Amino acid sequence: MTYSGAVKVGGPADVHELPDLMISKVAVGPMDNNAYLLRCRATDEQLLIDAAAEPATLLQLIGDDGIASVVTTHRHGDHWGALQAVVEATGARTYAGADDVEGIPVATDVPVADGDTIKVGRVTLTARHLVGHTPGSIALIYDDPHGHAHVFTGDCLFPGGVGNTNNDPKAFASLIDDVQHKLFEQLSDETWVYPGHGNDTTLGAERPHLAEWRERGW
Repeated sequence: MTYSGAVKVGGPADVHELPDLMISKVAVGPMDNNAYLLRCRATDEQLLIDAAAEPATLLQLIGDDGIASVVTTHRHGDHWGALQAVVEATGARTYAGADDVEGIPVATDVPVADGDTIKVGRVTLTARHLVGHTPGSIALIYDDPHGHAHVFTGDCLFPGGVGNTNNDPKAFASLIDDVQHKLFEQLSDETWVYPGHGNDTTLGAERPHLAEWRERGW
């Protein structure tokens, strides 16, 4: 089956099969949050990005093998609503951006800074700190040695623009600068983008619109 990244709350997960990594995307909760289960194909270790809502749905997706880690992309409550239940059920380590830890009411085992790496089995993810949507938002980059990069952007980058900065010009400038310098300038057009809500995109599809986003201010 070809991966599309189009999922609906209550519907099945969509699975992106890469040579070394399997990525399962599911939509959960009243705000249509995306959660991503990453599975190392060499070791079967698993990592969950954003235990957003519906713990029963997430635990069913995780299955009997459990997870080693949960990464929370940022402090907003719709991205950690199921975190406590998932951690209690699995014993997973928790990761979050260092500057957002105080806003997440589940203990963060490993605060994450820009450039830190997180392992899932033999696969390495690199965190990039993107400031503006929240103080400590992080994106996770998987640089696939067999192809192009894949980036999990939380609420910092979507099809059609960067994340909400609540009409704060300084926050918007910070976010679009970070997204441009740390993602668009570092990664190729083929890079697949997995956002915190909605459909996926690629950096190539969004790159032509960067100047337009800056001009409109959101």
